[in-house]
Amino acid sequence: MRVAGALLACSLGAAMLAAQEQPAAPVIENKGQPMRLEFGCAEEDIAHFGLTCDAGDPCHVFLELSSVEKAGSRILLTGNFHTSSTTLASLLLVSEDGGRSWREPYERVRGAALDLIQFLDLEYGWVSGYTLSPQPRDPFLLMTGDGGKSWRKLPISNEAKVGAVAQFWFTSRSSGMLLVDRTQVSENGMRYELYETMTGGGNWTLRHASAKPILDPKAFPESRETGWRVRADTASRSYQLEHREGERWTSVASFLIAAGECRMKEQPSPEPAPPGASAENPR
Repeated sequence: MRVAGALLACSLGAAMLAAQEQPAAPVIENKGQPMRLEFGCAEEDIAHFGLTCDAGDPCHVFLELSSVEKAGSRILLTGNFHTSSTTLASLLLVSEDGGRSWREPYERVRGAALDLIQFLDLEYGWVSGYTLSPQPRDPFLLMTGDGGKSWRKLPISNEAKVGAVAQFWFTSRSSGMLLVDRTQVSENGMRYELYETMTGGGNWTLRHASAKPILDPKAFPESRETGWRVRADTASRSYQLEHREGERWTSVASFLIAAGECRMKEQPSPEPAPPGASAENPR
């Protein structure tokens, strides 16, 4: 048992050494008004997603927040940026001062969205994500072992896979279960896949596949009441982060849904030809 424990500790230690701390991101200050998270489209983004965003008719970019988790003094939010038709990039936000300031501890992943969050303790946590192109595919986890200072992206499978993480739950720093919803029936008629890890998410083993939803209360406990929520507020056109205090929900922070625009640069107009010149006979 001691040898197995030592090997596991070495495996987890190596995994965290591989996780690189992201460069310091700008801090967003909460001044009591909805905060704006900017998304600027590079022309290569427009080409990559095949967007039609002319200078006179830009593609509007919107923020979507999915989940909130409280871990000690740390508040985490997940979500994505998208146009009306395309998911552009994932978003992970963290506040360590009760919502007064926010930063992005992990780079935005192109074409991806982040969803579920679980912190096992003050150091180890996981976030689920997937790529949209246009269906959910290539599900993955982000993992931290140092309280969110650095994160490592862990694929669920080394092969391309259609589907998203429907649920996951860790009972220790090493042991966890994860359910993939393929969103469509595979060749063998199976849509749902249950995976298990003994390496903190570094490797996953398929335990069960089913055509029907897999309901396992031992693997996935019922929804927890955390006292935190995010909701879209139509009046302010923002997402409200709220905390329950008794019977009331109190606003902690808010984020504007409008996040920017994607547009191609205007091409300079050609200079007019001098009088009497023609394409065949320029003067």
